[in-house]
Amino acid sequence: MNRKKLLKVLPWITTPGLLVVLFVIWELSVKALDVSPLILPPPSMIFENLGELLAQPTTWDNVRVTVIEIVLGFVAGVLAGVIVGVILGKLPLVEASVRPLIIALEVVPKVALIPLFVIWFGFGMTTKVIIAGLLAFFPVMLNVLLGVRSVERGHRDLMQSINASRWQTFRHLEYKSMMPHVFAGMETAIVLAVIGTIVGEYLGGNEGLGYMVVKTLNELNAPALFAVILMLATVGLIMYFIVTSFKRVAIPWHESVYGRKDVG
Repeated sequence: MNRKKLLKVLPWITTPGLLVVLFVIWELSVKALDVSPLILPPPSMIFENLGELLAQPTTWDNVRVTVIEIVLGFVAGVLAGVIVGVILGKLPLVEASVRPLIIALEVVPKVALIPLFVIWFGFGMTTKVIIAGLLAFFPVMLNVLLGVRSVERGHRDLMQSINASRWQTFRHLEYKSMMPHVFAGMETAIVLAVIGTIVGEYLGGNEGLGYMVVKTLNELNAPALFAVILMLATVGLIMYFIVTSFKRVAIPWHESVYGRKDVG
């Protein structure tokens, strides 16, 4: 097996191995030090509670709600980010005019806006989708803006020399330059969309995995709380994996898909 193939399969071997080692050390340490399960339950107790939660239909209903909110918010944030990023990238004067406003909106802690969204849209799904979309919007928009601007001057001159139309220039030049930046933004956006959704459910709502975190916390059920956190991590990992898999299909020609060229 050459080095390139080894780098591809290595995470699938080392990650499960490291997790097993971590859980074994965790289990033995908790039992050796006689730590209270209310503070730090052993992994065996956590997985037992995880099995019980997964056997309950209400748990899957909460998972479904969270996944829907993440997907809707992520898609809305990506679409808005791409559209605004392209417009601002193509119109430097407009970008310069609205830049202070964009920076001001970007630095505002989005969590602080949740009470306002709750007042405006209630405790339902809409509030969580808006929060997730808002968090997903900025990394995509900024990366698209950078992608549109990063087209080399010589390449633009070449397209002009062959009398390429604006659409042809966008399709054959700017599109290929922009897509790697779009996916770079999407990889960050999906993580932020998951966080935004969970925080929204945590602060206001009666369904979703964020609500289950609050519920288990109020019951002082630490093993179940850890089990819900494991479910959250799994949902986040699956979402991130879907985005990176889509990237491999959409831009198979880009270096970031297969790693550094000097590998191998």
